[in-house]
Amino acid sequence: MSRIDPVPAYTLRQLAAFVAVAETGTISAAAERAHLSPSALAGAVTDLEKALKVQLTVRRRARGVQLTPTGEAVLARAKLLLEQASGLQTDAAGVGGVVTGPIALGCYPSLSPTVLPSLLHAFTQRYPKVTVELHEDTQNRLGTRLEEGELDLAIVYDLDLPPEWQTARLATRSPAVLLPTDHPLASLDGPLRLADLADEPMVLLDAPPSSHHATEVCRLAGFAPRVAYRTQNFETARSFVGRGLGWTLPVQRPEHDVTYEGLGVVVRTDLTPRPGPVDVVLAWQRGAMLSKASRTFVEFAFSSASRAE
Repeated sequence: MSRIDPVPAYTLRQLAAFVAVAETGTISAAAERAHLSPSALAGAVTDLEKALKVQLTVRRRARGVQLTPTGEAVLARAKLLLEQASGLQTDAAGVGGVVTGPIALGCYPSLSPTVLPSLLHAFTQRYPKVTVELHEDTQNRLGTRLEEGELDLAIVYDLDLPPEWQTARLATRSPAVLLPTDHPLASLDGPLRLADLADEPMVLLDAPPSSHHATEVCRLAGFAPRVAYRTQNFETARSFVGRGLGWTLPVQRPEHDVTYEGLGVVVRTDLTPRPGPVDVVLAWQRGAMLSKASRTFVEFAFSSASRAE
């Protein structure tokens, strides 16, 4: 008969109570979130400390709860255990071929309008019992949220990604220069020399990694761009170009070259030196225990991208 590993002395309810206290900062707020009485919640945290034989919190009247250094370390493990327990429950509910449960999906904002609609429409049609919670943010903040377990997956550019991430390629984009329709270089015959824009005002999409990528492309072309405007919104950058306020160098390109105001922009992809293509990828933490719903989304997105090529 095989040996049965000893059962932990703590419970998931105790872990959940501790996480609630750590995230809210007070016993009363944590009790309200957990739908327990303050005394019951405080007792659960005390029982967890006894089970682990460590002090996790320092409770001061009228000053809330502060985590000890050990409590800070235990918090990350507690969140992971609760996430895995929740994943076990949803995966078990999906036994028999039914995929169910939530997916916390992050996406770089300029990719959302062009990548997500068709992908999410097709996925939710195929797996109607999966709910996708969408979170748009800059790529560095998406990375932090992946590392902390707030996100399961993220759709980002394959630029400056940490080695701890695992990725699946969804698409490839070619950087382009956007110009006002009446710009002298808009109708230029032959390739557009990026250096010819050195003295022109630039509208910079100031959201990492797009900002770094654009300035690096200019550096390789031998100049530093003269940034006149900065915006974190891709459509604002296009609208500024449409009004003749400058040029911009995005990776993403919508289907139609018209701004929200109905003004046209000219897209030049025949650049010299020619910037390298940039992949759009679905990313997750290497070694993460993805739920069945998340694993299914990865497989579905990758196979859809392969068919589109």
